[in-house]
Amino acid sequence: MSENSILHQTFTLELEPDVFIKGDIRVKEEGGRLPVLLFAHGFKGFKDWGFFPYASERFAQQDFAVITFNFSHNGVNEQDFDELEKFGRNTYSQEQKDLSAVFAAVLEGRLPLTERLDKQQIFLTGHSRGGGNSVLFASEHPEIRGVVSWNGIANVNLFGEEFREQVLQDGVGYVANARTKQQMPINAVFFEDLDRNRERFDITARAASLKTPVLFIQGLQDSERLLAGFRTLKEAAPHHRFATLEGATHTFGTVHPFAGTTDDLERAIAITGAFFAPLLERQSNRN
Repeated sequence: MSENSILHQTFTLELEPDVFIKGDIRVKEEGGRLPVLLFAHGFKGFKDWGFFPYASERFAQQDFAVITFNFSHNGVNEQDFDELEKFGRNTYSQEQKDLSAVFAAVLEGRLPLTERLDKQQIFLTGHSRGGGNSVLFASEHPEIRGVVSWNGIANVNLFGEEFREQVLQDGVGYVANARTKQQMPINAVFFEDLDRNRERFDITARAASLKTPVLFIQGLQDSERLLAGFRTLKEAAPHHRFATLEGATHTFGTVHPFAGTTDDLERAIAITGAFFAPLLERQSNRN
């Protein structure tokens, strides 16, 4: 398939002064309305990281209208990471608000190519923290047709207890970004938000009670923390689907800048499409 067969347009949603969500929509050039796939990045991620643009094109080729976006406080404005002050103030409540804003923009026809979006068929895929966010969002939005979590988190607290106590005492702590060599701030508001929303942000409990179909894809060469979370989810929510990729790393063997696809990424894309396929309702079946 030629590159110019995919339409690609950008958008910006302003949530409040100096708080923006920047995103991209990709659809096939020709055709009618398409089911919508919201594709969410994770911690220290962004919409243009590594495999995201490539995977978005692949999903567009599978007849989805694919929407990628930067969470408003992910720390990226024009380049990674040029808004560390915002990154430090990010919370799950903010990311759920951001997802709600993108979801509402789809439903209300405020995005480019809105005439190509089937607003009655909206799906979620998220990587890492984005996978956890997708499960949480679906638990509060039964309109979502299906969710796929790629190497997704099962616990919203990504840090140890010692780090949490230090941040709550000092007001801020720092985590290293091995790729950019930056020290990235985590403000106390992050943990305060978790403390206020323990039940709301309990990913395992939310998955266990969620009726929306979910597929959890887990690479077996990921961190032990995520592997343990995957096992916990599988035990707590056996009515969902679970798939493992032998030998796959957290990013399916890909890097940033993107240096090409991998067999593991292709498998994740294919398994995701196969999971969504029976959940789709074709336009011809609806009047």
